[in-house]
Amino acid sequence: MSQAEAAELFQHPDRNLAMELVRATEAAAIRATPWIGRGDKNAADGAAVDAMRKFLSTVAFSGLVVIGEGEKDDAPMLFNGEVVGNGQGPQCDIAVDPIDGTSLTASGRSHAISMIAVADRGSMLDASSVYYMKKIVTSHEGIGVVDIHRPIGENIRALAKAKGKPVDEMRVAVLDRPRHDDLIREIREAGAGTRLILDGDVASGINAARHDTRIDLCVGIGGSPEGVATACAIKALGGFMQGVLHPMDEQERERGSAAGLQFDEPYGLNDLVSSDNTFFVATGVTDGELARGVRRSGSIISTESIVLRARSGTLRRVSADHQADKWLDH
Repeated sequence: MSQAEAAELFQHPDRNLAMELVRATEAAAIRATPWIGRGDKNAADGAAVDAMRKFLSTVAFSGLVVIGEGEKDDAPMLFNGEVVGNGQGPQCDIAVDPIDGTSLTASGRSHAISMIAVADRGSMLDASSVYYMKKIVTSHEGIGVVDIHRPIGENIRALAKAKGKPVDEMRVAVLDRPRHDDLIREIREAGAGTRLILDGDVASGINAARHDTRIDLCVGIGGSPEGVATACAIKALGGFMQGVLHPMDEQERERGSAAGLQFDEPYGLNDLVSSDNTFFVATGVTDGELARGVRRSGSIISTESIVLRARSGTLRRVSADHQADKWLDH
C-alpha cells in the first residue's frame, strides 16, 4: 500500500472504530440503569451523557457532533458542534443520543437505547434547525415501491405485495401522539395493524428495515435529528427511507430556509447521509426488540448491543459481562 493510499484509508472510519464506540454506549446505558423507573428523565440523561462523553474522549478519532441531544428541552447534552475523541484517527460526523427514550427510561418502559451513529466528515445532513421530520422506513422491498407522498394505504398494499404477505399481516410502527390520530385510523382502515410507540422512534425505524422482526413499516412525524441517525443504520441494512422536514411554525421554517434546508421535496437516504461508510451502534437500556436492556446479577452487569456497518452490510450483536465493582468509581 502506498503512502497516499494509507493516508486516504486513515481519514475514514474503520471497523475497529465501531467496537470502541460500543464502549461508550455500554457506559451510557449502565450509568442510566439506576434511574430506570425513578420518574426523573433528566437525571437518567445526565448520567448517560457524562458516561458517554468520558468514554468518547478515549476513542481514536476526531468526531464532530452534528446531531446532539437535549436541545428540545432543558436536558443535559452533548451539544452540536462539540468535538469528541482524542483527535487522532479519522475525522467523522457523529450523531449521539445517550438515551433515545428518556421518558421510557424514567417510567421503566421498554425499548430505550443508547446510540451513536458515525459517518465520514461532512456527510450528515445538519437538520438541527428544524426539530421534526415526517419519515417512512422499510426494508429493501420498499425501494421503488413506496413513497412518502403517497397515501399510507397505498404504501401498505404495495409493500405487502412486494414482501409477498397479506395486508392483514402487515404491522406499522407509529409514535402514539395526537398528531397521528388520522394516520393510525388510515393504517387500520387499510387492513394493517399498528405498533404504537410511546417514545424513541430510532429503534422502530431500524426494526422496520430488519428481516427478522414483525414491523414492516415505520411512519409518522418524529425528531429530524433521530431521522439522520436512523439513516446511518438503514444504509447498513440496505433498507429504504425518506424524510420530509416538518416545521412547527413560520419561525422554524425561516430558520431552516436560512440553513439551506428543503421542505417540500423528500430527503432520500443518500440526502440524509451521503457517505456509504457509516456505523450505527446501540446498547439496550431497557428491554426491547432491538437489544436487551442492562441486567445485573450479583457482581456482574450484562449488556447487549448491536453494531451496524454500511460498508460491509453487517449487523453484529455484542454481549458483554462487566464486573460491577469496576463501575463504582467511574
